[in-house]
Formats: sequence, C-alpha cells, structure tokens
Amino acid sequence: MSPKQTATTGPNWFNQLLWALIGVSLTIGGTFIEAHRLNLPWDWSTAGLQTQSLGIYCQVAAVLLTGCLGGKNAGIIAQIAYILIGLFWLPVFSQGGKLGYLTEPTFGYILGFIPAAGICGWLAFRYVLSLEALALSAFCGLIALHSCGILYLVGLTLLEKLQATELSLLQAIALYSVTPFPSQLMLVCGVAVLAYGVRRILFY
Repeated sequence: MSPKQTATTGPNWFNQLLWALIGVSLTIGGTFIEAHRLNLPWDWSTAGLQTQSLGIYCQVAAVLLTGCLGGKNAGIIAQIAYILIGLFWLPVFSQGGKLGYLTEPTFGYILGFIPAAGICGWLAFRYVLSLEALALSAFCGLIALHSCGILYLVGLTLLEKLQATELSLLQAIALYSVTPFPSQLMLVCGVAVLAYGVRRILFY
C-alpha cells in the first residue's frame, strides 16, 4: 500500500497550535526533569519496584512526543519557540540561555530539536497508527537531532570555538552523542508507547 493509502488524519490547525503550546511547555519542563526507568520485571519479587536513573533528562523525549502527537507543524513551531525563548527571554536551556549560548557545544543539538520534531511529526502521521510506526518516527527524529548536533560541533571546531571547552571533536561527539544514545533509545520506546495510547484515546 502506498503512503497516501495508509496515512492517518492529523490534528486540525487549532489542535496543532494547542500541541505546539503543550510542546513548548513539555520541552522546557523536560530540560529539568531527569529520566528514569523501572527495574527489570524479574527483579520485582526480590527488590520490588524501583526506579533507576538513565543519566539523561526528558527534553529529547518531549521533543519527539510533540511530533508524534501534534504532527510536523506543531513540532517545528514548538521547538522554534523554545529556542527563541532561550536565546532572547528566559534561561530555559540546560546551561542557561541568551545569545552567548550559540558557542556552547550543545547548542547544535538544541537546533536539532527543530528537524527532529519535524521529521518525527511528518512520519508519525504518514502511516497507519501503530507502535512500530511511532517508534520508527521517533528514532528517525533522534537521528536527525544527533546529525545536526554533530554538524554543529564540526562547525565550532572549524571556527576554533570548541577549543574553549578543552574538548576535541571526537571527545565532544562521544560525550554528547555516543554516551547518551542508548538511554535516548529507551526514551524513544517510551515515547512510542505513550503517543500510541494518547492517540488511541483521542481517536486520531
């Protein structure tokens, strides 16, 4: 079946705007909320239910969830608004904010929120609603995010701005992409499950 035959109907313009507003709030909140997971089921009988830190925050999950629930336009608008708020108004980034953040090595990943939410949102409504489709959408968004972040690190290196952090390009990539990636894959699974449940409840 072609993509057009299997595409789902996305939210209307009013709901897209609503999801954009929700997405901005989720992204800001996710910046300061640490991600956790439950311990494995076979440990429940001995240790009970326990949460374990993933070593990352919920920001990326919020970006991908906005795309999965609100679609491409809502995701892009939400992340553009988030970046503008951080650069010109409030210190909503993990290390603060304002225009000086442009030279931070993590800013490229923040810029990556825009294509991540857009790609995720576009794919999430291109095929019939399923856990697999949502997980693939979120995964593709995550890849776009890291691609943008790595390209930004390369640019900082060429401009000799990365040297101020005392990190080499490979060290920065390892720190900001390789290390958090496995935990972010867990978030992708969580986003897919949550988005699937919400969209089934809201019938779209």
